[in-house]
Formats: sequence, structure tokens, C-alpha cells
Amino acid sequence: MASSHDAAVATVLSRLGGRRPAVALVLGSGLGALAEKIENPLIVPYDQLPGFPVPTIQGHAGRLVIGDLGGCTVACMQGRMHLYEGHDPRDLAIPVRLLHGIGCRTLLLTNAAGSLHEDMPPGSLMMITDHINFTGISPLAGANDAAVGPRFFDMTRAYDPELQALLRDAAAGEGIDLHEGVYFFCLGPNFETPAEIRAIRVLGGDAVGMSTVPECLAAVHCGMRVAAVSTITNLAAGMTGNALSHAETLSESAEAASRLERLLRRFLAQLGDGQ
Repeated sequence: MASSHDAAVATVLSRLGGRRPAVALVLGSGLGALAEKIENPLIVPYDQLPGFPVPTIQGHAGRLVIGDLGGCTVACMQGRMHLYEGHDPRDLAIPVRLLHGIGCRTLLLTNAAGSLHEDMPPGSLMMITDHINFTGISPLAGANDAAVGPRFFDMTRAYDPELQALLRDAAAGEGIDLHEGVYFFCLGPNFETPAEIRAIRVLGGDAVGMSTVPECLAAVHCGMRVAAVSTITNLAAGMTGNALSHAETLSESAEAASRLERLLRRFLAQLGDGQ
């Protein structure tokens, strides 16, 4: 029986010719400009992919861009979907399965996130070493597609240690202060309350956001290696007394975009096209 992503995979492969990307990127809020730097691009709008969910949030262009970056052939999702937009949770696995289906075996996720630490201020970059999914929602709930991955799967090394080491090396080579920590996944679309932030800190969260975890789950399920970097756009609720806004998220992520681009380019150059 055909899987929900098969038609989208066939559509992209028919346009790729002989190229096969080995590495996939997902660009978060305000970070989509990196896709414009991809050379020799093949651009496929999401609405041209059968069964593919389409983002509705400002800062998420909704295009698949395939081409050359940092010496690698990459498939870049310029914009992502979020649960708070009303998508069926299972639909959030479709983009990842598409990326896997066209040849990607490594997935690098980026996002905009709030910091729970004053010494990790807006403009910082944080490598995700683990996550906490406090929503209780998974894109893998429901009937399992055994052709994609097993019913039950291990998440002990969800964020690949070898890829983390490469990110550390890339940051050192670029002179970038790369923080590390646990990403706490909240449903949204509202920002968290100060009381929730205090609870998240007790539970072990270092940054908080509304994305990334569904994609990580879908990727690990189908056997992809995962790395992830958060761009810190604000200190979390109750830490400054200021109101939080999506406009601030877009502004601060744009400010940090150049550092993220340098980090990712060096990471990709170290990773190589065969990974």
C-alpha cells in the first residue's frame, strides 16, 4: 500500500534528475534567508507536492530548495509546519519522510527559541543535546507504517553524538560561542506563562519552543541522524518583565542569522557530501 508521502517523493525525484541530496535542513522562524544562499537551486513550493502540509505563519516561506551549500548537496525546507496551526500531528511526519525518500540520511533542524538562562541571551546559538516533549503529542501515534520504521524505537541518542561533535568543532573554527542544552517542546501558539517557565526550569529545560520535536521523532523513526540548533530570540516569560511577541522572534533570529549561516556552512563542509 502506498504511503502518504510517496506521491510527493515521486514529484521531487522527477525534477531532480541525477542529483541526490544527502543532507536535509529545516529552517525555523526568521531563518529562511539561508535558503536564498543555496547555489544551483531546484525550488519546489510545498503546494506543488501532493499531500504536503503548507505553513501559514509569517517567516515560513513554504518552499523546498535543493542545491549546493557548504560543499554538500542539500535539501532545505524553507519554512516548517507547527501543531498549533491545526495540522494533524501525523502530517508533520510527511516532510521528514519526503526528505528521507529523496536520499537524505542526515537532518539538521533549526528553530527560534526562548532562553531560560540569563547567560544565554537573545542572539545566542544553542545546540540541542536532548528534548522534553511535554505536549504528549507524537506524529507517530496511530497505525505504524512498517516500511518506514518500527512500531517502537529508541530515543536515547536522538541527537546524534557524532554530529554534535562536528557542530562543536565548526563553532570553534568560526569563533562562535555555541551553548548546549535541552529543548522543551510546548504546543503554543501562546507563549508560556512565568509559572510555566519556572516549572520548565525545574524539569530540566534550557530553551523553550513550539517546533522541532515532531520532526526529530519522525526522523529517528525512519533511521535518520539528527542534529539541531536553536537561535535564541528572547529570554522566557517572567525573566525581563517585557511582553513576548512573534515580531521579536523574527527580528532577533534575523540578527543571529549570519552566525548561524557561518556555523552551518562549516558544519556541512566538515560533514561532506557522502554523509
